[in-house]
Amino acid sequence: MTSTLTISALTKAYDGLQALSDVSLQVAAGERVALLGHNGAGKSTLMKIVLGLIAADAGEVSVCGAAPGSHAARASVAYLPENAAFHPSLTGLEQISHYLRLRGESPSKALELLGRVGLEGAAKRRIGTYSKGMRQRVGLAQTLIGNPRLLVLDEPTSGLDPISRRDFYALLDGLAAEGAAILLSSHALTEVEARTDRLLILSGGRLVAQGSLPDLRREAALPVVMHLTARNGYAPELMDALPGAIQFGQGLRLNCLQQDKLATLARIAALEGKIADLDVLPPSLEDIYSHFSRRADQ
Repeated sequence: MTSTLTISALTKAYDGLQALSDVSLQVAAGERVALLGHNGAGKSTLMKIVLGLIAADAGEVSVCGAAPGSHAARASVAYLPENAAFHPSLTGLEQISHYLRLRGESPSKALELLGRVGLEGAAKRRIGTYSKGMRQRVGLAQTLIGNPRLLVLDEPTSGLDPISRRDFYALLDGLAAEGAAILLSSHALTEVEARTDRLLILSGGRLVAQGSLPDLRREAALPVVMHLTARNGYAPELMDALPGAIQFGQGLRLNCLQQDKLATLARIAALEGKIADLDVLPPSLEDIYSHFSRRADQ
């Protein structure tokens, strides 16, 4: 895949405090990448460097083959901050029309862009009457101007209701399918778990883990949890057959290592007539994030 964003050995300090230390990563065309980290981990600093708003102390950054902040890079990148602010006296239509003119495009595209984020019906209302979620969608419409090759999104679903969040990720899916690279920062781990291709975990300014969710599960080697529901009267027999299981009522909880998962399932399958139900729960993204963050602090 062609790399849209390439960062090599990126380092940045503020008054002696290390914000980023030797960070290297890539985001390819058509890839949806989530940037995760606690407050102060370095996410905002990294995004500001990519956007050309601040300079790095060391390292190299290539944005669509150009230097951050250059005319070529700015023409190819769209940015959405966590709290998008617009003039309250303008309508959504007027605001997006204004941004289109600034980008040298026809303001006639404004209504179409607002429609893509679900604001066509409110296009002629003043932004001052919009909810926070609606203002965030105005920001999303603004990022679509000019068919950007790279979208940098900082907590993009902040203020959105569940349906709007679903529609937002569907929109990102479409943009990625068209070849846009997407780098988004989020604390909503359950959202990004299923809707991104790759995960980057920052802790203390260092990139402590990166990869797909299955890759990180293998690397973290956290246990798989299995919940079994016994048929009436069979719970004691299941306890005997599955050493290490913990009983609660007619239910049992069993932990196993990733590499033992198939063997454990085979043992459970042999007890099929004594089991009413089975749920297999792999480590969640929250579990994985906590694992790598704690490991980085040690």
